Amino acid sequence: MAAPDLSALTEILQSRPQDPGELLPLLTLIQGRYRHLPEEALKAVSRRLAVPLARVYAVASFYRALSFKPKGDRLVRVCCGTACHLKGSQAVAEALEKSLEVKMGATRSDGKVTLEPVNCVGACALAPVVMLDDFVYGKFSGAEAAAGLPL
Repeated sequence: MAAPDLSALTEILQSRPQDPGELLPLLTLIQGRYRHLPEEALKAVSRRLAVPLARVYAVASFYRALSFKPKGDRLVRVCCGTACHLKGSQAVAEALEKSLEVKMGATRSDGKVTLEPVNCVGACALAPVVMLDDFVYGKFSGAEAAAGLPL
C-alpha cells in the first residue's frame, strides 16, 4: 500500500493549540482526514505537542474509533450491544458480510468499505442498528442487509 499524502498534516497540526491536552483532538482530526493514523503523523503529533511518542501510541490504541490501519471510504458499523443482539444483530452482520463482500472487522480489498462491530451506538429503541458513516439505520433487518446499503 502506498504511503498516504501527508500534505495536509501541517495544517491539521497548526489548527489546534500547541498543548498536550490537544492530543486526542489532533488524533481525531488526523483520523478523519486520513481514515487512519499514519506512523509519520503520530511522530509529528509527538513533536508538536512535546509528548512522548509512547503516550501518543497509548492514547491512539486506547480508543476504538482510532485505527492504525486504513479504513474504507465508507464505514459500516453493526451495533452488537445487548438490545441489538437480542433483536438479531448477528443475522444482520452475517447478511452484511455477504452483501458487502467483506468480513466483520475488515476492510474490503478495494478499500471502499470497512465493516466493523461496535459495542453500542446508544439507540437501543431502534434495535438492531446499523450505521453507514454517520447515518443511523434503525430496526435494520437481515433482509435489508442482504439487499445492501446505499453505498
